[in-house]
Amino acid sequence: QVQLVESGGGLVQAGHSLRLSCTASGRTDSTSTMGWFRQAPGKEREFVAAITWPGGPWSGGFTEVADSVKGRFTISGDNAKNSVYLQMNSLEPEDTSVYYCAASPMKTIRTGVGDYWYWGQGTQVTVSS
Repeated sequence: QVQLVESGGGLVQAGHSLRLSCTASGRTDSTSTMGWFRQAPGKEREFVAAITWPGGPWSGGFTEVADSVKGRFTISGDNAKNSVYLQMNSLEPEDTSVYYCAASPMKTIRTGVGDYWYWGQGTQVTVSS
């Protein structure tokens, strides 16, 4: 089992920034790829960004960011520390959602909800106009 704990959500005004953090514990050999998803009320959970370390903890990571947030959001991580971060800049009211950290044992970038085995409890991000 893998436990994921997110932090960093909150209420901000449009145009401001937030940084989300997620730390994994437990069977961290199952966290080769870590990602962020978000879900707004009445909408399906959607991919935001992911990072993978196919060569192991000490290799460089590969990242992918959804087109809807590209240029504003950046994912980074430290596989040796089992942590992943989502830097969110120029936030818009449309970014208001619950943001979930997720982990997958796959060693390639994954963007589907079903590709991730483990999920955090979510952290609320609210952007006011």
